[in-house]
Amino acid sequence: VQLQASGGGLVQAGGSLRLSCAASGRTFSSSAMGWFRQAPGKEREFVTRIRWGSGRTDYADSVKGRFTISRDNAKKTVYLQMNSLKPEDTAVYYCAYSATGSLYDFGSWGQGTLVTVSS
Repeated sequence: VQLQASGGGLVQAGGSLRLSCAASGRTFSSSAMGWFRQAPGKEREFVTRIRWGSGRTDYADSVKGRFTISRDNAKKTVYLQMNSLKPEDTAVYYCAYSATGSLYDFGSWGQGTLVTVSS
């Protein structure tokens, strides 16, 4: 599965951005798409994931209530709506694909898109 992420940019604190991730290749109903992020000087961290089949979602505590992941199965595209952005959300955001849906099985990665939140 190949992934193409887009939608990053510069936004002021409190603002919103929407990221997109288009998948090409065969996907399975048991699989999941996720978003991770890596801030400067920090390790990559999990943000959220969504199962292709059920639509079930999971979120990191740091983004609950502010970020929403959704999918368009027909377009094989996943979206990350980010609201009430904070400077600490500044990071390179990566979309990823897990063939099994497991949080520990994200083996395909997009190229990353930079989100910068100014204070």
